[in-house]
Amino acid sequence: MTIFVTTAQLAGELGQAGLIILDATLFLPGSGRDARAEFEAAHIAGAAFLDLDTLADPDDPAPHMLPSDSMMTQRMQALGVHGDSRIVVYDNSPIRSAARAWWMIRAYGIGASLAILDGGLANWQAEGRPVESGAQASASGTAIAKLDRAQVRSKADILANLESGAAQVLDARGAGRFTGAEAEPRPGMASGHIPGSRNLPYSALFAADGSMKSGADLRALYEQAGIDLDRPIVTTCGSGVTAAILLAGLEHLGKGDVALYDGSWSEWGADKETPKATGEA
Repeated sequence: MTIFVTTAQLAGELGQAGLIILDATLFLPGSGRDARAEFEAAHIAGAAFLDLDTLADPDDPAPHMLPSDSMMTQRMQALGVHGDSRIVVYDNSPIRSAARAWWMIRAYGIGASLAILDGGLANWQAEGRPVESGAQASASGTAIAKLDRAQVRSKADILANLESGAAQVLDARGAGRFTGAEAEPRPGMASGHIPGSRNLPYSALFAADGSMKSGADLRALYEQAGIDLDRPIVTTCGSGVTAAILLAGLEHLGKGDVALYDGSWSEWGADKETPKATGEA
């Protein structure tokens, strides 16, 4: 499997041994939607609910920070994941949260292969493909999670990068939040962006049918944002979720020297000591 699989490809593999399908739907606070309730109302046949919103470090004040190896291991095993599982993640969320699940599962070295369902549940249902309702029970798996720190950047790393300029920083938030023209949704959070960073709103990466753009069309988006695809890139956003979309897009183009700033603006913007910029990059 490649980074993306089509609905037709997944439909052809339903029920095969070793295939694990995970619903990674996550909604931002205030959306009025309940990811678990929606999963139980309708999900891809055989899928299990990842509960991405709770798969995070409970002791970190920033949202969605990566969990411990033991927590990730426990969650994956509870979902029936083995070391040789073939995993497909999907979502039904406007923030395309499956990319975050894909990045996390890969960063912890889980499974023999891993892919995102292109177009997600919306395309699957639009094509009349099989869905189920109710909770999904899973047999216990044996996967062991061990985080590869090379795929993650910390606040200290980004501060050091301000001096070295070794990597380009690319922000997935909307233009208004990036420039500071729009207030952050989290109360008391500073507006603006990491100095020197560039902006590419994650929504620009998707075609009208919800699938990710590819080839020259996708490459042009990064280049138009001022990104040199021959240099290392760190992606960021509000809380590390949509940053994974930009990272997935880069890997879709075959670029490997990429990483994700896990704390993103929810950590950087909350720290009164970090430098912040407003306006265009």
